Amino acid sequence: MVITITGASAGIGFELLKKCSQNENNLVIAVSRHTKVLEKWVQKENRFNVLVISADITKELHLKKIVKTVDRLKLNLDVIVNNAGLLINKSFETISPDELEAVYRTNVFAPFRLIQLLLPFMKNKNRGHIVNIGSMGGVQGVEKFPGLSAYTSSKAALAGLSECLALELAPRNIAVNCLALGAVQTDMLSKAFPGYKAPMSADHMAEYIYDFVRQGHKYFNGKIIPVSFSTP
Repeated sequence: MVITITGASAGIGFELLKKCSQNENNLVIAVSRHTKVLEKWVQKENRFNVLVISADITKELHLKKIVKTVDRLKLNLDVIVNNAGLLINKSFETISPDELEAVYRTNVFAPFRLIQLLLPFMKNKNRGHIVNIGSMGGVQGVEKFPGLSAYTSSKAALAGLSECLALELAPRNIAVNCLALGAVQTDMLSKAFPGYKAPMSADHMAEYIYDFVRQGHKYFNGKIIPVSFSTP
């Protein structure tokens, strides 16, 4: 299985990379702006089935760099995990246009473009699977929190995109689902909410995501699936 993961150098993305690469039959394309940690880990663990690509997915030229690499290696993709995310905890009145655009570029526009560009490489006989990593905050009817207007609304947009693509890509034998995660203990969460202790570790969440990556498309398509201890 050929799996592409964005935001693979830290948090859930890094833990997911570890689990995916444990299976030698998998080839994992690890995409991140910061690759030094990834490259050192790959060498240390002798994970020769990991391809590290240094790219900022918010930039079109970097997205095309990913495409060129996949094309040059003649790869057929099975899974795309849009994991990279940006969270800004700031009041609605004070968030700047640049900050708002940065959140949407990372959480919505980049996954949109990456899927567009990589679709031609999802031609396997087996069913393809696109997994968008969303948030419980982006689920309609779930309690919202102050300071997260940009992040929450962007994740709601990602959930809506997932539902749209599930319909459009069904004729191509590609399933699209969105995992709406609850709070997970990551550096991103700690920076946004200093002192807060999440009930779920990145390692445990990555374990669930890896199982879903492999099996979820057999049972779900176009679903926004809450993954949280709390009840909406």
